Amino acid sequence: MADSAQDRTLPASERKKSRAREDGQIPRSRDLGHFAALAAGGALMMAGARPLSGWLQQLLSNGLRFDHEMIANPDAMGRQFWSLAAQGLMVIVPMGLLMAVVAILAAVLSGGWNVSFKALQPNFGRFNPIAGIGRLFAKQHLLDLLKMCVLAAVIGTVGVLYLKSQWQGLAQLLAMPLPEGIATLSHTIAAGFGLMLLVIGGWALIDVPMQRQLWLGRLKMTREEVKQEHKEAEGNVEVKGKIKARMREMVRKRMLAAVPQADLVVMNPTHYAVALKYDEAKMGAPRVVAKGTDLLALKIRDLARDAKVPVLQAPPLARALYAHCELDQEVPAALFAAVAQVLAWVYALRRTPNAAIAQPSISVPDELDPQSPAFHAKGRRPAR
Repeated sequence: MADSAQDRTLPASERKKSRAREDGQIPRSRDLGHFAALAAGGALMMAGARPLSGWLQQLLSNGLRFDHEMIANPDAMGRQFWSLAAQGLMVIVPMGLLMAVVAILAAVLSGGWNVSFKALQPNFGRFNPIAGIGRLFAKQHLLDLLKMCVLAAVIGTVGVLYLKSQWQGLAQLLAMPLPEGIATLSHTIAAGFGLMLLVIGGWALIDVPMQRQLWLGRLKMTREEVKQEHKEAEGNVEVKGKIKARMREMVRKRMLAAVPQADLVVMNPTHYAVALKYDEAKMGAPRVVAKGTDLLALKIRDLARDAKVPVLQAPPLARALYAHCELDQEVPAALFAAVAQVLAWVYALRRTPNAAIAQPSISVPDELDPQSPAFHAKGRRPAR
């Protein structure tokens, strides 16, 4: 199937979004960062306008002051220059750092916190001039270019209209005293800066959801990609089947290895076999160490006989134990009486191995026997 833009009609899955974030592809609005940085810088300048103006006056006064030493010693002029530069950096650097931090926070708000170093890995395919020309005319680049042109046109138009409305007042600055002229010019620049911020802020409100939609559009998937991702998530059926078969074989071997250490095997007489073990010091009740049906039941019986483990023919008890007990699980309390009878028979055999001891008559509650009507009346699931 062709992998074209027309085929990518399905929304991106959460897994593909996660992979895109790992690769450093996240929706970011640069305009929001620009607006936040400019707004933070403007707010800082407005809040510190009075001390900032005093600092500028002092800086200009120091820069325009010359004495006999500077004329006689050329190095003094250099020292004065570096001193003024250091004073300027003491104000400019903190302001720049604040604007950078605010821009980073705005980027995190628009796309979330994401750390990825894959974008820094060398990719020599980017040096291919043919591929580079193709990227220049890509949809995303053309859209970004169009967006920048529109934004520049809007800001330019607003700026021209604002300057046109303020032109008469700016022309009168030459007739004003210097302090009054500086104050008027400051108010005009501040108003123009605020108007520019409004334009960039409104544009950012449009750009943030637009970048999100463009990002989702780039991550759209074809039907083949969805099917492949589903297979990867669920796992290969054949591999999963082999893993389950291997696990069943391991459980079977471990179970058969426990049969020689069992105290008793209860059978029915060939369809079910359940091996029980009881250790008074370690167990609160007898425990099922092996169980099986049909051929596995016969295997358990043969191993028990080879290890001289008593084998008791008790069909109801064997069916009930198989149906209600899992491997390595203690028998339920409802079967304690029946299991106690068979264990007493086993202990009697151990005390007098050569004596002919009759097998006990075991009664199992009807609701626990899978072949009893009472079992099915309670909605129980019969054993295999």
